[in-house]
Amino acid sequence: MEYDVVIVGGGPAGMSAALWCHDLGMNAALLEAEKEFGGQLLRTYNPVENHLGKRAENGVELRDRFAEQIEDRKFARIFQASVESIDPANLSVKLADGRNFFGKRIIIAAGVGRRKLGVPGEIDFAGKGMLVSGKLDADKAAGKIAAVVGGGDAAIENALILSEHAEKVFLIHRRKELSARPEFLKRLRTSVNIVPVFDAVVKRIGGVTKIESIDLEHTETGELRRLMIDVCLVRIGVEPNSGFLKDTVQLDENGYVLVNRLCQSSVPEIFAIGDIANPISPTVSTAVGMGATAAKAVRWSLSD
Repeated sequence: MEYDVVIVGGGPAGMSAALWCHDLGMNAALLEAEKEFGGQLLRTYNPVENHLGKRAENGVELRDRFAEQIEDRKFARIFQASVESIDPANLSVKLADGRNFFGKRIIIAAGVGRRKLGVPGEIDFAGKGMLVSGKLDADKAAGKIAAVVGGGDAAIENALILSEHAEKVFLIHRRKELSARPEFLKRLRTSVNIVPVFDAVVKRIGGVTKIESIDLEHTETGELRRLMIDVCLVRIGVEPNSGFLKDTVQLDENGYVLVNRLCQSSVPEIFAIGDIANPISPTVSTAVGMGATAAKAVRWSLSD
């Protein structure tokens, strides 16, 4: 299993890289951990309106358009390929099932995952009150008491969506001020059933067979407080899926791959694209552009 390029991750960045590898005459393999391509697009339930030239009702619709465009491109497609490690010495990608893929170059497009609270109850109540998305799970909050944890755009947007269905929405944030965009904050101020709870961190999500409460601690005084709730949604940002890259390439303090303008990592033969290498602009447009950049840089490097 030897290729010119091995691409790890089948989101927009990885699909773009695979398309460009084909167009530039390189033999590529695209490894995707899930059963289908899409990455974060599969978990984008709101309309996508800011990718130039393409408006979609949700992420899956946009993914379908991307998938249709690469359908006739010739590259290997390997699904349910969970990457265990990368060996920079021989440029091999080892999967959890023991398979190895070798490339003259490797492109990392492993993306990010939603950050979790890491508190008791968060995992236990998955499907029992822990919501995936405000838009997707709006009916599950109808007439109930909801809690949204976070203070950025995603948290406020989801709180606003849930407020149209829930009796009350507690908006829990660990700081005194929210970091969301002004347009979200303006809508928040006019909401009649969103109750902000600032300077509070979640310590536990409680219940018996389903969520019944959430325990908070005041960040300054340490005072404990319990809110009775029915459903909970966590939106506290994302973190890069870079655990398998430890001691392989240079990462920043938050785990993002450091790259140059060619999308090249600290190992010249390994490139990184999309959200895993771009904490500043984690967008579909940026991911697609980085995929093209990396593929062209790889082509140039192989022709030296």
